[in-house]
Amino acid sequence: MPNLSSAKKRMRVSERQRRENYAVRSRVRRHRRRFQDALNGQDKTMMQQAFSEYCSILDKAAKRNVLKKNTAVRYKSRAANKLRAVT
Repeated sequence: MPNLSSAKKRMRVSERQRRENYAVRSRVRRHRRRFQDALNGQDKTMMQQAFSEYCSILDKAAKRNVLKKNTAVRYKSRAANKLRAVT
């Protein structure tokens, strides 16, 4: 356990950030699964909508530094390639 008050505060802050980051990463995974389900469903409008939502979530995660920018770009590129292959 920390002794200094600044260390105690740092512990509280890092725990809060960890929870927020976990929530954002969970949201990314949830939208990735929705996108995969839409690809399996073969409904083009649903695919496009799921893709745009997934890209939006990735951009927000990269903006908040939960994901690195290049990681988000790589995920979007892979999703776009899957979408292109299906349509």
